Amino acid sequence: MSLTSRRALMLAPLGLAVAGGAGFYGMLRGMGTGSYDPRGVPSVLIGRAPPDFTLPPLAGSGKPAFAAAELRDLPSPVLVNYWASWCVPCIIEHPQLMRLSREGVPVWGINYKDKPQDAGAFLTRHGDPFARLAADESGRVAIDWGVYGVPETYFIDRQGIIRWRWAGPVTPEVLDGDIRPLLRRYA
Repeated sequence: MSLTSRRALMLAPLGLAVAGGAGFYGMLRGMGTGSYDPRGVPSVLIGRAPPDFTLPPLAGSGKPAFAAAELRDLPSPVLVNYWASWCVPCIIEHPQLMRLSREGVPVWGINYKDKPQDAGAFLTRHGDPFARLAADESGRVAIDWGVYGVPETYFIDRQGIIRWRWAGPVTPEVLDGDIRPLLRRYA
């Protein structure tokens, strides 16, 4: 190995560190100006109908499941919420889902890669906000929706078009700042 090759190999980590630092600096500047949203994970489904799917009901829930066809021509907008009993952020968002359900907002749940008995115990302990409840045990439907983790919530208008997506827990701020304006707009 020549001296030039050794020198290039020794400078490679420095070059990677400089590139990483420049990317981090750009991210920080974007956050400062408001042009970078660290929670903003774009979805190709915004403005489109949900992908075609049919899921079974969550075993033991006594709730009907749903399919993509049932998300078209709705009497009112619907929130579709991917959740799991093992998901800690799902506990954080659960009071907001319960509040929406008590207010008459249809919340349809998709239980993600969970054991039915664990999901049932979660709903018994925390309450059940779901008007319909399906199980995506394999996670295949979640892949089609572009879900990368739970919780994740989608707002679907009365025509069956996805208008909004939130990756992460629905907090009181998200409820008041995002969901309530969408409900007013698409009611």
